[in-house]
Amino acid sequence: GERIMQINSMPLATMGKTYEGCVFVMKDITTVRNLEKIRRDFVASVSHELRTPLTVISGYTETLLEGALHDPAHAVPFLKTILQASQQLTALVNDVLDLSRIESGAIDYQFTAVDIGGVVRKAVEFLKPSLEKKQIRLDVRITAGLPTIYADARYLDIVIRNLVDNAINAVDERNGRIRISAFAMNKEVVRLEVEDNGVGIAKADLDRIFERFYRVDKGRSRQYGGTGLGLSIVKHIVLAHQGDIVVNSKLNHGSVFSVLLKVAHSK
Repeated sequence: GERIMQINSMPLATMGKTYEGCVFVMKDITTVRNLEKIRRDFVASVSHELRTPLTVISGYTETLLEGALHDPAHAVPFLKTILQASQQLTALVNDVLDLSRIESGAIDYQFTAVDIGGVVRKAVEFLKPSLEKKQIRLDVRITAGLPTIYADARYLDIVIRNLVDNAINAVDERNGRIRISAFAMNKEVVRLEVEDNGVGIAKADLDRIFERFYRVDKGRSRQYGGTGLGLSIVKHIVLAHQGDIVVNSKLNHGSVFSVLLKVAHSK
């Protein structure tokens, strides 16, 4: 591919100041420039994402101060909108900070033998209000006698929560179904799957869904408070576990996210 070179030159001269040639030093700075571009794009994306909830908060607050505060018919809906925007803002800031720490390698993972079934149950209990609100049918299938996996339970919990939350946002109310399953593929690998019957992902989008701030359906994502960083965080954590994550999906037919993790005794 295209390379970016930094070239410095200096003339060679003898004691009598007779020039006999030139020295050229060429340095490949492609990686440095690419990192600079990534940083610029990241700052631009964060700024854009912050602007939306801040604009909502500012606009509705000004309207309340101009008199709507004393109109109960409008004040309560406006305050609810401000609260929703502030929650979206908080989620975005938290995700940006988490992703920054993960990408910088600042996290000290504490790998131990982990019961994946216990982590799944904990994540499901945390997301229970969201599941009940949309009346989603949940099916959890953890193979009996499943071996423990080599993982950091705290960050595995983040992975499962993000995948299940992603599935919750993808399905329709009262008609949604989510299946969480875990089973051993062989003696070395456990496979965790989160399947939904939601909107699905077009083939053209599949290669980009783990990119930061990439949204398949921006309107739907913002409706449910998505930050566009969840899947990127998931991918980084899974790779730090020396695992892998793959997705199979078809538009309007749902998605299956599969995480492959090492069995504890394999280390």
